[in-house]
Amino acid sequence: MPEIKDLENICKQVRRDIVRMVHAVNSGHPGGSLGCTDFLVALYFDIMKHNPAKFSMDGIGEDLFFLSNGHISPVFYSVLARSGYFDIKELSTFRKINSRLQGHPTTHDGLPGVRIASGSLGQGLSVALGAALAKKLNKDDRIVYSLHGDGELDEGQIWEAVLYAAAKKVDNIISTVDVNGQQIDGSTENVLSLGNLRAKWEAFGWDVLEMNGAIMSHVVDTLRKAKTHTGKGKPVVILMKTEMGQGVDFMMGSHKWHGVAPNNEQLAQALGQLTETIGDY
Repeated sequence: MPEIKDLENICKQVRRDIVRMVHAVNSGHPGGSLGCTDFLVALYFDIMKHNPAKFSMDGIGEDLFFLSNGHISPVFYSVLARSGYFDIKELSTFRKINSRLQGHPTTHDGLPGVRIASGSLGQGLSVALGAALAKKLNKDDRIVYSLHGDGELDEGQIWEAVLYAAAKKVDNIISTVDVNGQQIDGSTENVLSLGNLRAKWEAFGWDVLEMNGAIMSHVVDTLRKAKTHTGKGKPVVILMKTEMGQGVDFMMGSHKWHGVAPNNEQLAQALGQLTETIGDY
């Protein structure tokens, strides 16, 4: 079991990867990637049972993760590489022609760790529920995890899946919503107010937890707690409060960094705030 400090050091390196990747090709989505870094590092380096060296699409006997908000691929690719799914040097191919690391995750090139093409928002929970039901049918006691953006909750398919999960007692899934209050066109409040998210999910029959996604110890503790809530007849959701652009002060809290790459000066400024800890790619 890694120490919290070790996980925090990995986070610093992953955030360096993110800003360097999007800068190199002047495209990508740094804001949400930076905000979800602690969550994904905790999941892959501490919480999930998985075997990067023997990746298979079926994932029998392993915990599974599905990224629904696929535009935050920079953080997903970095965490996959850093946890052993593929060589970290491949991060330098992000969004380049013939790369396996496209702007949104795809499956046709067989990138280890990626089980669904994602980025068409609203679909990931449906897929995750299918995987969770398959595990039940196969008497596989592992857990399925999924991640969603709060802006993604504007999609109607999400709420169909939320309703289905509770009605069918899919209690081997832990879904997390990145509640950063920002989406591509502005704040979630101004674009389409989400109201009381906890009350909504509870009304749909889910077991609801909340956590601060910027504090590693709280992320780890909450994810561990969430695991104890599985198998009790209800699906589990974590409402994760984050800041878009977490770790880079001039990016934090603004929807403007949803899908904009830093220029040379901004990259240098960002890297100056993110200490290299386990080696750049």
